[in-house]
Amino acid sequence: MLREYELTREIFNQCSGNQMRDVFIEERKFDDDALDEFVRNYFAGENVSVERSDGGNGVTVFDIDIAGQRQRMTFCEI
Repeated sequence: MLREYELTREIFNQCSGNQMRDVFIEERKFDDDALDEFVRNYFAGENVSVERSDGGNGVTVFDIDIAGQRQRMTFCEI
């Protein structure tokens, strides 16, 4: 089943003392269980570690580490 999500991608700043981060927001449609595949393909070819957590209320969060750079992708079902 195709579902619509608000996708928020956050790139955390590595500089000490700077709490700002880059934030990108878009709306996308995905089939059920396609979120993991999307994240894997998005970072294909990178040395990446991914942790998934499900909030239960239509929110799925992926915490991503790419060679020490932290990112987060949050999928919120619309």
